[in-house]
Amino acid sequence: MSSESFFQPMSRMVRVVFLHPDLGIGGAERLVVDAAVALKSQGCSVQIWTAHYDPTHCFSETLDPDLPVVCVGDWLPTSVFGYLHALCAYLRMIYVALYLVFLSGVEYDVIFCDQVSVCIPMLRLSRQRKKVLFYCHFPDQLLTQRRSTLKKLYRAPIDWLEERTTGMADMILVNSKFTAGIFRETFHSLSRVQTDVLYPSLNTRTFDQPSTEAQGLGGLFPEATSCLFLSLNRYERKKNLGLALEALAFLMSSLTPCQRAEVHLVVAGGYDDRVTENVQHYNELKELAEQLHLKDCVTFLRSPSDSLKVALLQGSAAVLYTPSREHFGIVPVEAMYCCCPVIAVNSGGPLESVADGETGFLCEPTAKAFSEAMERLVREPQLRRDMGQAGRRRVQDKFSLQAFSDQLYGYIVSLSQ
Repeated sequence: MSSESFFQPMSRMVRVVFLHPDLGIGGAERLVVDAAVALKSQGCSVQIWTAHYDPTHCFSETLDPDLPVVCVGDWLPTSVFGYLHALCAYLRMIYVALYLVFLSGVEYDVIFCDQVSVCIPMLRLSRQRKKVLFYCHFPDQLLTQRRSTLKKLYRAPIDWLEERTTGMADMILVNSKFTAGIFRETFHSLSRVQTDVLYPSLNTRTFDQPSTEAQGLGGLFPEATSCLFLSLNRYERKKNLGLALEALAFLMSSLTPCQRAEVHLVVAGGYDDRVTENVQHYNELKELAEQLHLKDCVTFLRSPSDSLKVALLQGSAAVLYTPSREHFGIVPVEAMYCCCPVIAVNSGGPLESVADGETGFLCEPTAKAFSEAMERLVREPQLRRDMGQAGRRRVQDKFSLQAFSDQLYGYIVSLSQ
């Protein structure tokens, strides 16, 4: 798509460009797409720029020609012999920013960038200074481990750059009160910088449409299944997906043979062949299921379609949300809107999204604690229904797309004036 032909001058229309490193199907990507759709609904002119975009591995909204996606710099490496991922991500986003500023011819009023802040100084090179909004999902430096001295030395300048360049944004938003606290603890020089909380919303249009795959769910698990549990997360080790399998094994030991035949777990998650960890962890989880003698009780799905995901959420007794200290996590909100209770770890974002004992359970990250919550839902169908209805009301009250759209639009307008 020609970027030069996109933005046409229109009176009082705010022109917004989103910069995002990899427009796949993760939680950060979901927020970016929802934010773009929200601003477009408010009358803004919107375009998404990214270093990687695959039309066969994306959210359906990005296939709409009215929501243009421009991909540049995908020829740059994502790693060097399996290493230097962060450095490569930084270089790719610097290239995207420089291309936008010097080669695209695109006119814009506000830049919305997230995940990689190092592109912000490049945006300052624009002949006419534009305002930059940075959305912090979580400090990047906390998402990697430093087991060796070499890794610490490698990360030191990258961490310094992250903090310094994040502070160059004209406005900083975070996805939860939890992340706001972590932001202040991590970026000491920015501890006095104002950070407003903008909770991710739910674009309910996808969930309100009849699922085309609802009838086909039966083929995914045994016909006797009447209590389906669902784990919905990317195939990454930090998501602690093994906890769902261990909790299921613990649960099975407390049920009668008849009850065990009615229980099944679907592990569904974002999966990309290009990402070594996705491939490795998928195989690790299948091996764990074998070791726990759960082969016939678990179904693994890779990158389910939006329609299949909705059908699974609507047909499940509960979602098992296993990450600890998750900065927000959109999956619990999606589940609650689909009248599906949530069993989540009692830390991070779920403390703000899930009402313990009302829309689900917040538990210690142990197999025993999760299995006890699962057992209650197995034995009390009415509790499942009550929690499901309460969850839907909670999403409509606190996480509606309209509230998100109005709040974000207010920030964009204030920056553009």
